[in-house]
Amino acid sequence: MMQAFRNILSIPDLRRRVFYTFGLLGVYRIGGHIPTPGIDSEALMELFQRNQGSILGFVDMFSGGNFSKLTIFALGIMPYITASIILQLLTVIWPYLEKLSKEGEAGRKKITQYTRYGTVALSLVQSFGIAIWLETGAGTGVVASPGWGFRLMTMLTLTTGTAFIMWLGEQISERGIGNGISLIIYAGIVVGLPGAIVNTIQDLKTGSLSPFVVLLLLIVMVGVVAAIVFVERAQRKIPIQYARRVVGRRVYGGAATFLPLRVNTAGVIPVIFASSMLAIPQTLGGIERLKEWGWLQAILRQLDYSAMFYNVAYAAMIIFFCFFYVSIIFNPVDQADNMKKYGGFIPGIRPGKRTAEYIDRILTRLTFGGALYLAAISLLPMILISGLRIQTLPFIGPSLEGIFPNWITQGLGVKFYFGGTSLLIVVGVAMDTVQQIESQLIMRHYDGFLKGTRLRGRRG
Repeated sequence: MMQAFRNILSIPDLRRRVFYTFGLLGVYRIGGHIPTPGIDSEALMELFQRNQGSILGFVDMFSGGNFSKLTIFALGIMPYITASIILQLLTVIWPYLEKLSKEGEAGRKKITQYTRYGTVALSLVQSFGIAIWLETGAGTGVVASPGWGFRLMTMLTLTTGTAFIMWLGEQISERGIGNGISLIIYAGIVVGLPGAIVNTIQDLKTGSLSPFVVLLLLIVMVGVVAAIVFVERAQRKIPIQYARRVVGRRVYGGAATFLPLRVNTAGVIPVIFASSMLAIPQTLGGIERLKEWGWLQAILRQLDYSAMFYNVAYAAMIIFFCFFYVSIIFNPVDQADNMKKYGGFIPGIRPGKRTAEYIDRILTRLTFGGALYLAAISLLPMILISGLRIQTLPFIGPSLEGIFPNWITQGLGVKFYFGGTSLLIVVGVAMDTVQQIESQLIMRHYDGFLKGTRLRGRRG
């Protein structure tokens, strides 16, 4: 490992890319300490403490804690992610974007430009909504001087901050070690790790946590990280044979290759969709005007973050969005047509419709396994913190509570600082970054991080 780091520093181009990446990430962290004008920071922190588990906390996670402090980077990179997902969905239903996506580098640049425009538009809308919410729905004392001056200043500040983060991510991707947007999200999440370690040590000293629980937590975290690495690298290789063609004196084709299908084809997108959808009821429950509606509050209590029905709905939505998103980004019919066009076929499977059905059947099985994996990883932190809370189920909950052990119904009571989404992002981005650096080392005839084997990223 130390030799690999020495190899990195000995290569001028790679050393420059690594230092350039760290420099831009440092700029991002500095911007996270510059507050938006006109905000009372203490009143805002009290507001976020009262609304933990709502959509505010979800946005705050992706902004690296900047949203709870309402810095100039409060919106984070979420508008860019949202714009990218919207463009990806529109590519399926809008022929113009579908045509652009098939035009190679020129089409990709055009779609990237549309994504930037969409990011700025979404940032303007979201920042205006945040300004109105801070003035009217956040309570008194948060905004020093409400009015259009504060609203326009907030829109300009937050939109400029998001555009600057987007530029930082693109610069890291082009001139750094790659994966710029992912590294920015990674840095925002990992920055809370030292504080989590310090708090755990303090709880251990004060007796709030026993050494056995801390040891169990470490074992679980290592096991979860190992499981994420194993599944993210797992893929099903479908063999493909290309027919041999003779043109004049040259022979074309005849090669054997494979079609890699990842177990977790959808990545972390289904977890993001499910978390954002279930955060909406928590946000509605915090509105003062809706607290008078008894029937609505009864429904929202069942969708509380610590309720059993929330966990069931969370897992179900992750599974649904896995199949939904995979159906959008991967079309077995197009894949089969492209193989047939270039003379490729799967041994034992007839080209055309049969090939599409075969690929679709394998992809469905893989997606189901990947969906269960995402649901399990996402529910694990809830089990460690508060359990599944089976007793909160209406009618049948109290009778089922005695069937399951206490560590399932009540949890272990430990402070788990990373949720399922955070763990997936941190481990996945770390794998991709190491794979990028290892490719650079091997290209220059140096050993990678792992001797005797190759680390393959999530993209194969």
